[in-house]
Amino acid sequence: MGDEGHYRSFFLLKKDWNFLLGLREIGRGGLGTMEEVDHLAHERSKAQFDVDAMKVVWAGSKHALDVSDRMARLVASDPIFRKDNRTMLGRKELFKNTLRKAAHAWKRVHELRLTEEEASMLRLFLDEPSYVDLHWGMFVPAIKGQGTDEQQKKWLPLAYKMQIIGCYAQTELGHGSNVQGLETTATFDPKSDEFIIHSPTLTSSKWWPGGLGKVSTHAVVYARLITDGKDHGINGFIVQLRSLDDHSPLPGIIIGDIGTKFGNGAYNTMDNGVLRFDHVRIPRNQMLMRVSQVTREGKYLQSDVPRQLLYGTMVYVRQTIVSDASKALSRAVCIAVRYSAVRRQFGSQDGGPETQVIDYKTQQSRLFPLLASAYAFRFVGEWLKWLYADVTQRLQANDFSTLPEAHACTAGLKSLTTSATADGIEECRKLCGGHGYLCSSGLPELFAVYVPACTYEGDNVVLLLQVARFLMKTVSQLGSGKQPVGATAYMGKAQHLMQCKCDVRGAEDWLKPSIILEAFEARAVRLAVNCAQNISKAASPEEGFSELSADLLEAAVAHCQLIIVSKFIEKVQQDVPGHGVKEQLQILCNIYAISVLHKHVGDFLATGCITPKQASLANDQLRSLYSQIRPNAVVLVDAFNYTDHYLGSVLGRSDGNVYPNLYEEAWKDPLNDSVVPDGYHEYIQPVLKQKFRVSRL
Repeated sequence: MGDEGHYRSFFLLKKDWNFLLGLREIGRGGLGTMEEVDHLAHERSKAQFDVDAMKVVWAGSKHALDVSDRMARLVASDPIFRKDNRTMLGRKELFKNTLRKAAHAWKRVHELRLTEEEASMLRLFLDEPSYVDLHWGMFVPAIKGQGTDEQQKKWLPLAYKMQIIGCYAQTELGHGSNVQGLETTATFDPKSDEFIIHSPTLTSSKWWPGGLGKVSTHAVVYARLITDGKDHGINGFIVQLRSLDDHSPLPGIIIGDIGTKFGNGAYNTMDNGVLRFDHVRIPRNQMLMRVSQVTREGKYLQSDVPRQLLYGTMVYVRQTIVSDASKALSRAVCIAVRYSAVRRQFGSQDGGPETQVIDYKTQQSRLFPLLASAYAFRFVGEWLKWLYADVTQRLQANDFSTLPEAHACTAGLKSLTTSATADGIEECRKLCGGHGYLCSSGLPELFAVYVPACTYEGDNVVLLLQVARFLMKTVSQLGSGKQPVGATAYMGKAQHLMQCKCDVRGAEDWLKPSIILEAFEARAVRLAVNCAQNISKAASPEEGFSELSADLLEAAVAHCQLIIVSKFIEKVQQDVPGHGVKEQLQILCNIYAISVLHKHVGDFLATGCITPKQASLANDQLRSLYSQIRPNAVVLVDAFNYTDHYLGSVLGRSDGNVYPNLYEEAWKDPLNDSVVPDGYHEYIQPVLKQKFRVSRL
């Protein structure tokens, strides 16, 4: 039979298979067509709470839910925003497709006269990393945070209209986390009233900025400010990179893409770039001068605005990263929960149905803490948003008192939530068994897109060490009369927390917020104080800090987990409308707290916060909580209100109709364009026919 015959047979096979599947659905009492069968209807019928009310809680408000719902549906209904073929495209085709989507999104923003909030939501549901992320997320905030009023008036209107496209060029080939070690120089030339931007070494090449490789016309470039031979440290400069007429690089600019990155599709939609400067001249007024200035004569001046103001932009970016963590983790959890309810394995008796995977305790113990974490990160993200607004208000009134704490909170929570989310997405992939490894599951690409968050805007380990320094400073001030405030207020009770005994006698005692909070506070204080005491024994504080860095990481993690637990408890203690909603949030809150305690039980036992018996009771209570959340698991992920388009997963389909669609998806792969593969005659046939030339060495 020739290729055409094989091809016809293949389509007949597909047709027959689909027909048989359709018959099977009718036999099960289905509606006769695969698409109309809701395999999760039974799960949803068991819900013990008002899912629409929970959607409002998740979104933050009725208004936020309405906006996100409209924008999600707008994206899902537009064929140009299709993404199911993304993992099959080559890099050039993939990148051009991303440019097309970004341009179409901008066109829709104008045509529909979307508000800034709506446009931001549209970009979110577009779900494709691109140059616009850095333009709006880094370039614009940098100018707003570090530019003078005059600079903002000049540059922001151009950026808002996208008449210029910007990126954020800080990281270099040789330095990332150590910003003070950046090598790019900006030397002032008083004769021409210009700065000369230069890359003196290979390692000073800017490396990684998103949007830089092929798209950005401008960048906020961070370089060493040098006047009259003196190095004044790192400052930001607005530098034009490409011609606004033909997009070619300007003289002295060497620029390109750094290459393919981890994963199919994923972050390869982004043109992460490399940039070198060969004595590029820019006007003096393109130095961002809100914090420090250089006069016409070349004199370096600090402005009246404190340098800490620069942290404001950093706090803003990191609090958005925490919010993004809850979105990414909730997507993975939604896929894993729905598929776990659809998938059946083992346990059938007398030919009856097999057991739903979600009913196995091993599945619940891995999956439900991740579900609880998604909600926990959502609520701590809400709190960080409030904290940023509060800090901004104080900064405008020249009150910098809460800035160090806000910096420590956002640094620590960025680190904790991104690490937990990256690990959680991968765990969700494993929870979906072999099918989770397919790109059509949506999980491999979600992981590949998300995992850079553990590194960008601060390496997670480095950030935790910054939190540890803040904690050591706070501990050193105990007893000095300066009372800790905000997220470290619990340290004011250090004397009590160092000695208190956990008051758990039965498993149900672990449901009391006061007991949970005290256990987490005691653990955090004891780990921090132990580190401080050990550092004091070292030859120098720096030597002690270096020697104890692994212990300090644990202390920082304990502090951040306490913040998340306390903010979840605060959320649950508020007035939460909707039938059964508060009860479900209470269960999720307890699952999050006790599962963290279970995972880090060594800390709690080693510091004497709880006894082995109390740890065992916590485990008993956790099993009970899993049983309570089980009937509501599917509806709790429905509350995320994600469209099938946004989820991008056959396994996580809202109708649970997984298998026929997995089957359909397989045939879309380019390898299936022909029945006999390219290369058969050259490489397969000679092997099968044993047609080899015998050669003598």
